[in-house]
Amino acid sequence: GGTGAVIPAFTPGELYGAVPELADICNLKTEKLFGVFSENMGPAEYITTAKTIGREIANGVDGIVIGHGTDTMHHTAAALTFMVQNPPVPIVMVGSQRSSDRPSSDAAFNLRCACNAAANGQIAEVMVCMFGPTSDAYNLLHRGTRVRKMHSSYRSTFRTISDIPVATCTPTEVKPLRKDFTPRRKDRQVKIDARFDDRVAIVYYYPAMKPDIIESLIDNGYKGIVIAGTGLGHVNKPLYEPLRKACKMGISVMMTVQTLWGYVQMFVYDTGRDLMELGIVPCSNMLPEVAYIKLGWVLAHTETREEVAKMMLTTVNGEITEREPHDGYLIFQGGLPEIEEFLKRGLR
Repeated sequence: GGTGAVIPAFTPGELYGAVPELADICNLKTEKLFGVFSENMGPAEYITTAKTIGREIANGVDGIVIGHGTDTMHHTAAALTFMVQNPPVPIVMVGSQRSSDRPSSDAAFNLRCACNAAANGQIAEVMVCMFGPTSDAYNLLHRGTRVRKMHSSYRSTFRTISDIPVATCTPTEVKPLRKDFTPRRKDRQVKIDARFDDRVAIVYYYPAMKPDIIESLIDNGYKGIVIAGTGLGHVNKPLYEPLRKACKMGISVMMTVQTLWGYVQMFVYDTGRDLMELGIVPCSNMLPEVAYIKLGWVLAHTETREEVAKMMLTTVNGEITEREPHDGYLIFQGGLPEIEEFLKRGLR
């Protein structure tokens, strides 16, 4: 839905009419699952989408493209990564930042790249396919558990966090950037594990947060809380007591970092050690939104805190990585001479 409908067409004929180049890339079969803005996507839609993917894989498709609004595409990508495990074919999510009736629209190029990645690419994972640079030179394929929308309007809004993308992609070529991707297979085997417990919340910590924020989650029957903590994974002391209460009541509390890049490291300072003693589980470098999605998925399997913690820290596909590569954190600042020179060379 939203701009992420990509092209306002739903039959193969309408798509070929809107983007004639698709006929040179693949044979399309289309199915409309939902007509909603992406902020209205949720567990029911994740489950239906995962089951539909399983059915289409069994029917023999060579790849799957999912048109999706960009606002919550990274949430759905994470959910499908956990619900559709070890697929034999590419599952490519695609959207557009600018609608197809605008001259600057990225819709057609994104769709052509996504269809090529799904039909001809060799990477059989859940991925997001969107602009790489600000122009239509190429798209990037991002792993579904490491991607995030990072700008409200740029066409190159999606970025891989704390790692590098899986590949670059054009309408005619897919170039892997890494060797550890899951390759395409000829079999039809896939593990569909489509379930979700929505009694989960993200708490974005801020200074002077009061205990009643946590207490309200306890009182309303939530079974899982993901905290986006400051620095290495911290919150203030007034939250200690309700967090202790939550853990004692069997609620699973996970810690992530609101810096997005980097790791939770709760052994460094007293605050972190105190929070672990309360029962809070550090989630390494899992992104807060990914931790939220995974915790909902895990709680649909078990509510036992020890088992939840074990499943959360067992990697399905890249949501936790052993280390951040040297080029996994690149945020340039404008105004610096070396950056201005770099930009001039890149824009020639």
